[in-house]
Amino acid sequence: MIVKLPTLPGAGETVIGGTFSMAAGGKGANQAVAAARAGGRVTFISRVGSDTFGEKAIAGFIKEGLETDHIVMDTKAASGIALILVDQSGENSIGVASGANAEISADDIVKARDAIVSSEVFLTQLEIPLAAVEAGIREAHTAGIPVVLNPAPSQPLRSELLSQVTVLTPNENEAEQLTGANIRDDAGTVQAARSLLNRGVQSVVITLGARGAYIADPRHGEFVPAFPVRAVDTTAAGDVFNGTLAVALAERATLREAAVFASAAAALSVTTLGAQTSAPARADIESFLKQYI
Repeated sequence: MIVKLPTLPGAGETVIGGTFSMAAGGKGANQAVAAARAGGRVTFISRVGSDTFGEKAIAGFIKEGLETDHIVMDTKAASGIALILVDQSGENSIGVASGANAEISADDIVKARDAIVSSEVFLTQLEIPLAAVEAGIREAHTAGIPVVLNPAPSQPLRSELLSQVTVLTPNENEAEQLTGANIRDDAGTVQAARSLLNRGVQSVVITLGARGAYIADPRHGEFVPAFPVRAVDTTAAGDVFNGTLAVALAERATLREAAVFASAAAALSVTTLGAQTSAPARADIESFLKQYI
């Protein structure tokens, strides 16, 4: 549920004059839809409530071409809801009621094992319980499936888990919280990436907003510039980046090629209001890239 305002309110402040809209969202859902629009065949493992929002979500996933056999309708918990405030510059503030998202379990993930081990890439994030994330990563890693972990919202992660991750994709704040490094400059960004690699991650992509992204593995690191666009709404830009990155990696792109593709998709997404609604189609990403490559 999105309200567009002149400015974001401070503590105890009410800002009048906004416009209201509703759009489907949720980190996992955003990433799944972004991947599907970018050309991926996507199986989504999730939980929604047995309510109007849950029914609409599943109908939307089917419309986007997602495989929904592993989406559970929870009879006790409501569907997850996000309340999003967006200012004129595109910056946002978000409050989340997790609902059924908080009820997805390791058992739910294990039941979807066949889908995981037959995939090209397993993508997950931290807006669901860590036990479910760990179960999915374990199943994928054991089967030799590349794992992309978007550590958002940020929380402490054990090195044992990180050592099973093929590509870790924190933003600036998440990288700082995971490593303690100050990455407001290039040197700090490089330091944070090295710290994560030292904890066992095979490769790192730190997204830096308008600064682009920094990609690194044990042998090489480089900055990938952002594409210049006029931002309308940055909601879900990181999710679009992750979903499209996973598609490119599934298509055997190099990490740099995948990061460029994902950066183009994310740039396009911030020019449109909303979460899933902002994810661009494959043709639009490719057309946008032709202007620069």
